[in-house]
Amino acid sequence: MTSPLQQLIETIAKEKGIEPSIIISAIEDAVLAASRKAYKSNENLKARFNAESGQVDLFAVKQIVETVNDPALEVSLGEAQQLYGEEAEVDMEIEFPKPTDVLGRIAAQTAKQVIFQKVREAERENIFAEYNQRLGDVVNATVKRFETGDMIVEIGNRVEAVLPRKEQSRAESYNPGDRLRAVIKGVNRSAKGPQIVLSRTDPALLIKLFEQEVPEIYDGTVMIRGAVREAGDRAKVAVYSRERDVDPVGACVGMKGTRVQAIIRELRGEKIDIVEFSDDTVSFVTNALSPAKVQRVSITDDREKVMEVIVEDKQLSLAIGKKGQNVRLAAKLTGWRIDIKSEEEKRREIEAQLEGLSIGGPSSDEPASDEPASDEPAAEAVPETPSPSDGPDGSSSDLSSAAEPTSDEQPGTSAEAVPEAVAEPEKT
Repeated sequence: MTSPLQQLIETIAKEKGIEPSIIISAIEDAVLAASRKAYKSNENLKARFNAESGQVDLFAVKQIVETVNDPALEVSLGEAQQLYGEEAEVDMEIEFPKPTDVLGRIAAQTAKQVIFQKVREAERENIFAEYNQRLGDVVNATVKRFETGDMIVEIGNRVEAVLPRKEQSRAESYNPGDRLRAVIKGVNRSAKGPQIVLSRTDPALLIKLFEQEVPEIYDGTVMIRGAVREAGDRAKVAVYSRERDVDPVGACVGMKGTRVQAIIRELRGEKIDIVEFSDDTVSFVTNALSPAKVQRVSITDDREKVMEVIVEDKQLSLAIGKKGQNVRLAAKLTGWRIDIKSEEEKRREIEAQLEGLSIGGPSSDEPASDEPASDEPAAEAVPETPSPSDGPDGSSSDLSSAAEPTSDEQPGTSAEAVPEAVAEPEKT
C-alpha cells in the first residue's frame, strides 16, 4: 500500500512537471538540514527515504578504525565486530540509526523551506531546458499585464514570458486577456528564473505562419529562401519550388488568396509581397521589386554588389515605395544595393555624356586638319554607356534611340529630373 507521503510526492511531481526522484532528494536534504540544526553536532549525518515504510530514516555514519580519536565520526574495530560480526573490517563505514522525532518546529520549518527551494529550482530548470530547445517556434499566449511598456503573457502551463516593446508591432494594441501568437526569440537565465523572450516583429514569425498555413511549405515541396519585414507595414517573402509542376507563389497565395489572407489577418493587416526566388541575380532583383515593373537591370559593381535598375517614369514611385520601403525591403531580401532610375532620368544622363564627348575637340598642341570632322569619336563612346538588357516581356530597348527626343513627345511632359533612389541591404 502506498504511503501518504509517497502519494503526496507523486501528486506534486505531476503538478510541477518534474521527476519524483527530485522531490525525494529534496525531502532527504530537508530532513538532513533540519537534523543538523536539531542535534548541533559534528556527526556525519545521512538521510534516506524508505519507500516501504514511506518515512525518511536518519543515520550517523561512522568509519571503522583501529584506534578511535573522534567518537562522533569513528568506531573501533572490536565494537563493529560485535555488531556486524567478522565481516566488519577497517576503513568500512557503518550507519547508526538516529531518531527523527526530536526535530522541533524550527527544524520542520527549515525542512519546508529547503523542499520548496529544491522543487522551485527543478521546475525552473525544466522550463529553461524545454523552451531553450524551442527557439523559433510559434506559441499561443494570453496577455496578463503590462510593465513599463513590456507585455507579460502566459504560455503553456502557467509559464510567463515577456514581449518587449521593441518586439511589438506598432500597428497592434492589446488588452489583458487577449490572445496572440508569437515566436520564441530567446531564453535567458535570471535570479527569478528563466525569462522567455517572445517577438511579433521577427521574420521567423512570418516563416512559421506560412509553414502552418501552406501544406506545400510544411512538406518541403516549396521552400522559403528569405523573408524580410517592416512589422506592421510590409513584408517580402522569396519562395522556391522543388517541383516544376508546383507554382510556389500560387501555392502560398491559395485559392482566391485564402492562405495569405489568413496570415495577413494574424499580422493585423501587414501587406505581404510573395516573390519567386531565382539563382539568376538579375531575375531575383526584378522579382523582388514587385509590384513595380522593371525595364532594365544592369550590374554596375559585382564586388560591392551594386545594381542599377531602370523603370518607367510612371513606375518610379511604385518601385521606390512609401518612404523608400519597397526598394529597401528588396535590397534586404536580395543582399544587393539597388540604384533605381527612371527612363527620363537615364535618358538625360546619356544625353549629358554624349554632349560632353561632342564638346571636346582636338587639342591646341596638334595642327588643325583641313579634313572635315568625322563621327568616329562619337561611335567610340557608345560602348561606354551601359549595355541594354532584355526587359521582363522579352523586348530589348535601345539606349541610342532613347538619347534623341522623338517628335511624338507631348508638350505638357515634365522635364524635371527625378531624384534617384538608392537602397542598401542592411548588414545583419
